[in-house]
Amino acid sequence: MFLRDFVLSFVPLFFAVDAVGVLPIFVGLTEDLDARARRKVVVQSTLTALGVAVGFLAFGKTVFSLLGITVPDFMVAGGLLLMLIAVSDLITGQKLARKVGDTIGAVPIGMPLVVGPATLTTSLMLVDAHGWAATLAALVANIVLAGGVLLSSQLLTRLLGPAGSRVVSKVASLILAAIAVMMMRKGLTLMIAGKT
Repeated sequence: MFLRDFVLSFVPLFFAVDAVGVLPIFVGLTEDLDARARRKVVVQSTLTALGVAVGFLAFGKTVFSLLGITVPDFMVAGGLLLMLIAVSDLITGQKLARKVGDTIGAVPIGMPLVVGPATLTTSLMLVDAHGWAATLAALVANIVLAGGVLLSSQLLTRLLGPAGSRVVSKVASLILAAIAVMMMRKGLTLMIAGKT
């Protein structure tokens, strides 16, 4: 029974975390870092994502209720953060995330890229359907898998070379802007529809 619930939780969370989709954005945000610094960012992002996801799974509904925050509010805020990072790179050529140095693994990679509103809301729905233990196990497995995918980014960077990495960086910033718009659109649509 646990294995069935784990698999049924793992699959939707796999698509919500979308580690492969985060990879080009990660490459773009870390293109100027050496291998050791990039590994440090991966560890930081994985630990941040785990902490946020597990904490949210345990206390998310309670905290949101106490603060009067809705899931749509959360989606709009996450979208605005991603938009700032994307616009900074596309217009000025400087990534906002790089300016914060040691925190790039936590924000924006760990949160809201690896663990964002889609992952958090999906996990809350899965707890009701498949139980806390199976959902938690599936969530941890997906985040660890995402960390492994991000560690493989060095291979991608070597294959692309410096010029290819810069192209991927710009495309990733454009994708990041589109993801930001999508998150804000969904959040605003839910607000207008009165769904919290």
